[in-house]
Amino acid sequence: MPTTESRGRRTPPVKAGERYPDAEDRNAGVPQSKNRKLAIIIDDFGNGQKGTAEMLNLPVKITVAVMPFLATSREDAEKAHQQGHDVIIHMPMEPKQGQASWLGPGAITTSLSDEEIRQRLEAAIDSIPHAIGINNHMGSKVTGDERVMSIVLDVCKERGLFFIDSKTNYHSIALKLAQTKGVPALANDLFLDDVHTVPHVQKQLKTAAEHAIRKDTCIAIGHVGKFGGRTAEALKLSVEQMKGQVEFVGIGELAMERSSWRPGTVPIF
Repeated sequence: MPTTESRGRRTPPVKAGERYPDAEDRNAGVPQSKNRKLAIIIDDFGNGQKGTAEMLNLPVKITVAVMPFLATSREDAEKAHQQGHDVIIHMPMEPKQGQASWLGPGAITTSLSDEEIRQRLEAAIDSIPHAIGINNHMGSKVTGDERVMSIVLDVCKERGLFFIDSKTNYHSIALKLAQTKGVPALANDLFLDDVHTVPHVQKQLKTAAEHAIRKDTCIAIGHVGKFGGRTAEALKLSVEQMKGQVEFVGIGELAMERSSWRPGTVPIF
């Protein structure tokens, strides 16, 4: 299980006759195996980090997790959407340990009031076009705090978004709390680049594929950033090897399979 601290406007409703979310287009030419689905989330978009272009140009569908309020946040979200990838908000959240400078602007912390948490989250959602969900950037402290996570999940429900627990905290309460609130939620299964080498990322991708084969699905998280080029290289190299083993899908497809969530829908209370 992952243990390390991971370094809106919503997509409009799908119209009759349209497909969501273009997984077939992104996987064109790659033979797929039914019911073995791998959703790869790439965190830390939004600041022109290394690996950004390479990730967006991968020949398979990924999920692009964009940090809000950064120099290229909106641009990265728009490009990802145009390329057929899913877009989610990579929301900065307070860790148990680590430097505050790692969080980025608009972070959710346990010292904020209920209203401040709500305001920051609403602003982040409004700032990232095409976002269909939220996952946590860092956040080992926040995901263990019932008061804070309750507000986060309430806002997700109100805005028609789902939540993905990055699992930076073994004792996260996010999934259990989401279940009690009726909020669609999923969790990361493993980090791809906890060691920053191409061979290690390839090994983790193999592990992710094996997990998907055993369990039918797998969610794995990688990153752009200082070593983002290596992660992108490993992904590009591994796609050919993974032909016929798994289908690369956006996280939205897994959210639809595992819950009542649908893109562009907002619950009526």
